[in-house]
Amino acid sequence: MLTSELIRLNNLQLASKLVSDEVMLGIQASRRSGIGTEFEQYRHYEPGDDPKRIDWKLFARSGHYLVRESATESNQQIRFLIDLSGSMNYEEASVSRLNYAKILLASLAYLGYRQNDQQSLYGLQNGDVQTLVGTGKQSFLKIVGTLESLAAAGQWIIKQPVFPEFSRKQSELLIIASDFLQVNDEWLTLIQSVAGPRREIVIFQILGDQEIDFNLNGFYLFRDLETGREIELQADAVRDTVRQAATDYLAKLDEALRIPHVRLIRVRLSDPIGQVLSGFLTGKRF
Repeated sequence: MLTSELIRLNNLQLASKLVSDEVMLGIQASRRSGIGTEFEQYRHYEPGDDPKRIDWKLFARSGHYLVRESATESNQQIRFLIDLSGSMNYEEASVSRLNYAKILLASLAYLGYRQNDQQSLYGLQNGDVQTLVGTGKQSFLKIVGTLESLAAAGQWIIKQPVFPEFSRKQSELLIIASDFLQVNDEWLTLIQSVAGPRREIVIFQILGDQEIDFNLNGFYLFRDLETGREIELQADAVRDTVRQAATDYLAKLDEALRIPHVRLIRVRLSDPIGQVLSGFLTGKRF
């Protein structure tokens, strides 16, 4: 389903369910089928099984109540971090980076909910990491409700943010949705400060096609979404410079994030979210 269609639903909980169901159907034959569960096979539903484990899509096709059986239940700690700086308002083809990030994280939260994972949500705005939803009962519904209400604004004030409750020794997964654009090395510094053997970090870097390809022609008024600064330029005259700068920055980022326990997944606003998540869950390079 196209991201623009998911946005038009104006219902993040429904959108997340549609995406996660699409993802699960697409990777049923794969050994990995969730954020932290090793998928093995289906079996018939038995009294005492959690109804949430029934594959309702498969039931609609076969008429049989089948549940997913896995080698281990993850029950891991999953922390979601969404970038709320002004640049997340960037938009292409009626899809904003912020809305893309919301649907992506909500879909992952739904998958985590199906696995009984512990989940929490954080926002990074003005250089501070804020706890938006703590771990607890009904965390999925709280995460979705909070994501729906979030707005992006401002810029990263240069200081070192601190993650709340990140001193625990429990193994966890930190999932970040951001454009990962930085003035200095603020994002890299943050990642390096929290990466470790007990904390796997997955970064979804969300970029627009024009931010990478820059195929514009003619005069444009470019506006910095964080500072509000504006400049008028002839796109043709700066195309090669912009493309080279983007290539150099992304290559530098790739190199800097080749560190243990960190995975960078670069996606475009034109990429279907279901396809992106399928690649993530099956370990395929997207």
